[in-house]
Parts: sequence; structure tokens; C-alpha cells
Amino acid sequence: MVTVVNLVSFTDIFWLIFLLSTIQPLLQQRVLVARRVRALRQIERRHGSRVITLIHRQESFSFFGLPFARYLDIEDSEQVLRAIELTDPEIPIDLVLHTPGGLVLAAEQIAQALQRHKAKVSVLVPHYAMSGGTLIALAANEILLAPSAVLGPVDPQIGQQPAASILAAVARKNVDRVDDTTLVLADMSRKALTQVQGAVFGLLAGNGMLAAKAENVARILSEGRWTHDFPINAETASSLGLPVSTDLPAEARAIIRLYPQPRAQRPSVEYIPLPYGSRREEPTRPRQRGQ
Repeated sequence: MVTVVNLVSFTDIFWLIFLLSTIQPLLQQRVLVARRVRALRQIERRHGSRVITLIHRQESFSFFGLPFARYLDIEDSEQVLRAIELTDPEIPIDLVLHTPGGLVLAAEQIAQALQRHKAKVSVLVPHYAMSGGTLIALAANEILLAPSAVLGPVDPQIGQQPAASILAAVARKNVDRVDDTTLVLADMSRKALTQVQGAVFGLLAGNGMLAAKAENVARILSEGRWTHDFPINAETASSLGLPVSTDLPAEARAIIRLYPQPRAQRPSVEYIPLPYGSRREEPTRPRQRGQ
């Protein structure tokens, strides 16, 4: 009888631990969502604006724990467009942007909707807004970057290859020696470059940049002069004439921390999470044996 009672108790404890381990992530997620809402409300009250976040992190499948990257897609554009439509034309919009880019169609839809908004539009970039993210940022009246944050080129990619590189490779060969598939890719690349350059020109000119300058900047950003992951910092962006500032509000940094990257078993970065000033304490000497 004693053995049976112990077995039942062990089973109960096992299921209790299992239920707690299942419920805990759900509770943590609820708390995190509540903190995000409070942070958004705080910025909106302080700036008198509508705050929209477009943040892509590496996610994990809930059961297998396999990581996969998040990119800008049609679902994102649908949600952002809905948020813009729900915003009165006289209310400013603050878009917190953190993305590696994604579909050109989705990025263009968001950018055009932001540019049509009558009130001031600000894009806040705590870390990076590459490719399609940069295309969206070009629609803003101001782009607020963290001092180390970057934008990126908007040259289109055909499959896994840069469109500009496909055209350059075909140009070096005799057309008779190029297979039909590559010629089709080259034709698509030419159209994609023209399309993106035209989109960038429209955004820049629509924000008041002179036509000649807008055409030049659009060509620089889309022609493939840099690799697709080239970091365009605030200094480079300013030299291009983009409305960039490094006066990123502290609240934007706080919001990005509320979208944490899924943790692995061992963190790849560790530090003491406290601000360090110019005055540093002397390191404590290790105690010697006998002290």
C-alpha cells in the first residue's frame, strides 16, 4: 500500500510540474504583451501620436524549438495599413521599425500609405531597417536613428541573387552563349531595378526633394553599387540628403527590449546591465590563501 501511495504522489507531482511548465510561458507572454501596450500608450501620450511597431525577430516553433527568420510580408502590410486607416489624418504617426526587409510589394504599400498620411510621419530605428525597411523609412518626414543604427540599400533581389549582379554577369557574355533561363532572369532584373528606382524617386520627390537630386539618390540606393547588407549609417544617410537624425527617443529603445529574441541554452552576449560612467571603480583584488 505504501508503494502505491508513493507512486501516485510521484505521478501527481510530475503532472503538476508539467502543467506549470506549460502555463508559465503563456503567463509570461501575457505580461509581456501588457508591458508593450503600456509602453506604446506612454509614447502616444507624450508625443500625441499613433505608435505602430513593425519588429521582426528570429522566432522559434513552439514544439520543435527550431529557429526561423521573420521578414516583411503581405500580412505585415495588411496590419500596418489597417493601423494607418484607423488613424485620423491630423494625428502624427510614429513607426518603430526593426526589420531585415522582405517583399518589395509589402514595403511599397506601407511606404505609400505613410506618405499619403497628412500629419507628420516619423520612423524610429533602434537598431536596423534594411532593404524594404529602408524603403518604408524613405516615406517619413523624419528618420530617427540610434547613434549606431543603420539603414541599407534597396537594390532588388531576384531569388537569392542581386538583380544588378545578374545584369552585370550577362553583360560580360555573348548573348548567344547565355541560356534562356538566365536571359529571363536578366529581363526580370532590369524591370525590378526600374520599378524600385521609380518607387524611391516617388517617395523622395513626394517629400520635397528636388527632382534631379531625388533621381540621383534613387539610383545610388537601388543600382547595386554596394552589397545588399551594406550599413548606411546616419552620416552617410545625411550626405544623401535624407531627413535623418540621431535623436532617437529613449522610449523606442525600451520598446525594442519588449520584443526579446528567443533565448538559447547559452547566451551569446553577456554584460552587467547597468550604465557605466566615466569614473570606474578599482577592480577588487583577488584574495590570497590565508587572508
